[in-house]
Amino acid sequence: LALVVNDEIVNEAKAGDSVALIADKTPFYAEMGGQCGDSGVITANGLKIEIEDCTKFGGNKFVHTGKVVEGTVKTGDTVTFAVNSEQRLATARNHTATHILDKALRDVLGSHVAQAGSLVESDRLRFDFSHFEAMTTEQIKQAEDIVNEKILESIDVTVQELPIEEAKKLGAIALFGEKYGDVVRVVSVGDYSVEFCGGTHLTNTAQCGLFKIISESGVAAGVRRIEALTGTGLIKHYADVEKKLHEAAKVAKTEPNNLVKRIETLNEE
Repeated sequence: LALVVNDEIVNEAKAGDSVALIADKTPFYAEMGGQCGDSGVITANGLKIEIEDCTKFGGNKFVHTGKVVEGTVKTGDTVTFAVNSEQRLATARNHTATHILDKALRDVLGSHVAQAGSLVESDRLRFDFSHFEAMTTEQIKQAEDIVNEKILESIDVTVQELPIEEAKKLGAIALFGEKYGDVVRVVSVGDYSVEFCGGTHLTNTAQCGLFKIISESGVAAGVRRIEALTGTGLIKHYADVEKKLHEAAKVAKTEPNNLVKRIETLNEE
């Protein structure tokens, strides 16, 4: 272990210290490729460090940032890493859904669509893509329906490390501006989506649950942005919408099923 406290390299960190920690190996995913870093805990006898984030630094060093909540940790200690599996799975849902969405947008809008950036977190996904105009309501629904169709088809998701030329023969899509070595990691959603990717993914599309586009907007000339939800993030969204619906019905002195009719009556009055 190597430790940093208050921007200084130290030999020891105790309970209450905010710490950045580097180990010789780690199961944590470091933020890269648009995917957020893992959180979790690091433990040993009498030691507990809550890790909030993991980032890559200086080539291949993985920096775990968090807080020592119990005990003392010293340089050279042997510790146990445990990734927050719930967050990891939720993030994987959004990353696999992003790959399916990418292909769905090309199916709906045309082959000119190319990824222009993305953000994959545990509670949502954001996808920027090249397109010359706002999507219509029908196009948004078409893309959303395709993603949900692929989720409900329970398609296996496979990960392979292949020589780059072999990956290209499979039709794997590379991200613009990304640099790749001689061997690349390829993530395939059946034969529907095949992309170069270093992120964490599901083993089957059914694990996504469902998919919902919540916004589509322009962020630059010729670049559109979609924000969407899957799994637990979508369940929370629907719960929030339902709560607002019931609150609105209560204010209008009616039941949710009669809300539209009640608003029409109020407008007439």
